[in-house]
Amino acid sequence: MSLHVEILIAKHLKNSAFKNPAVFIITLFIGVLLAYAVFSGWKNYTLQNETSEKYQHESREDWLKNPDKNPHRMAHYGNFAFRKSTPLSAFEFGMEPFFGNAVFLEAHKQNTANFSQAGFSNSMLRFGEISIAMILQILLPLLIFFFGFNAIAAERENGTLKLLLSQGINWKQLLAGKILGIASVIMILFVPTIIVLVFIWLLLQDFTISSDETLKMVFFIGFHFLYLIFFCVIAVLVSALSETSKKALVSLIGIWLLFTIILPRVTQAVGAYIFEAPSKIEFNSAIEKDILKQGDSHNPNDLHYKAIKDSLLAVYKVDSVQKLPFNYSGFIMTEGEKISAGIYNKHLDTLLHVYQKQNSFSRAMSFFNPYIAMKNLSMALSNTDYDSYIDFQKQAETYRYTMAQKMNALQIKYISNNKDKPAVIGKEHWSDVQEFHYEPKGFWVVIKNEFTSIIALFLWISLLYIFIKIASKNLKAI
Repeated sequence: MSLHVEILIAKHLKNSAFKNPAVFIITLFIGVLLAYAVFSGWKNYTLQNETSEKYQHESREDWLKNPDKNPHRMAHYGNFAFRKSTPLSAFEFGMEPFFGNAVFLEAHKQNTANFSQAGFSNSMLRFGEISIAMILQILLPLLIFFFGFNAIAAERENGTLKLLLSQGINWKQLLAGKILGIASVIMILFVPTIIVLVFIWLLLQDFTISSDETLKMVFFIGFHFLYLIFFCVIAVLVSALSETSKKALVSLIGIWLLFTIILPRVTQAVGAYIFEAPSKIEFNSAIEKDILKQGDSHNPNDLHYKAIKDSLLAVYKVDSVQKLPFNYSGFIMTEGEKISAGIYNKHLDTLLHVYQKQNSFSRAMSFFNPYIAMKNLSMALSNTDYDSYIDFQKQAETYRYTMAQKMNALQIKYISNNKDKPAVIGKEHWSDVQEFHYEPKGFWVVIKNEFTSIIALFLWISLLYIFIKIASKNLKAI
């Protein structure tokens, strides 16, 4: 027998798939949801990026329009950093609706991102928004199970399975044909979705794409394709192992609930319980306590900074800060910024280490749940995962620290210690601070971070291939 047999079996399954009105209605409903997801994703991406660009531009203009003033006052006046979405985030919202996309940057203080989409939405957002990725990862596998639950079990119940096997068709051909048939039905939804997705993706970038974004898109499509084939194989195997179609359907729905609903929630809860992270209040309080131990750079009588003053006076052999060859206040502010930033980064590294353990636990669970592996990959490729949020926070903090120290350097250089002279500099210096631009993680960084998820996904596919080989030798017609 040649591949011709598998194709015939696949065509027969495809032709009979939509004879069931319920299956046709479900498919039509998912098709409508896909259309809605494309529209809402495109609108959400456009609105968010237009808003970010608008306010980033306004923040920059406000910064440059400041009059002549003391540079340290400018450091406290602050600036904003906005995070723009990547094109693939229009199809995979991930954790983005719950993360802030703007950070207020000021001297001596590290703020977290605010103005999340969830913060301005109602409680329905907690159930998740409808995105292309959500439909591909959750609803299409359910549709596959509705297509495939009776693929072989019905043949066994009707007595036609014996006839098929007696005509020279072996189990390997039958399984392969059924899998191919279900896959061809799903491609009726998947292929048009991908075509529209690619077109919208190109449109969002004005048809000017980078190699990095192209690789992300190709892998985004490729992994979702493999993921759907994976569920086609599960559907046929369970149907082949079940005595009746009813038992096959119940088993498949149980598998779907376990993979997409139960295990993800349990994984998150267990990870957070094992590797408990401090609350935001505890985190900020610990930082404040450590900073207070180091002293107050704004208090001239503080013991820590008084020691610095005494050492400076000794080095330059003068008896007052007014006689120093640089601005003393600017020097102290530079030292204070360095100390506070160091304390913050130390606490942040400790906190991120806890979150890294939680995420590592989640990635390890990919070996028990292919949905988690696919979800992690999808979010990472779309830059809507937790690592992307932390990357934005770190870029914003680097920018904040550079901005504050540049203002302190201007104070040291241009502001006199003589209080009779004006403690201001010209506003032309404000342009020395460059505008903030967020750079998303590159493709190879994503692959490196999600290597465990990739291995888990391919391991699942390999295991199913082995199961098919074993099943084709041991399955019985009755």
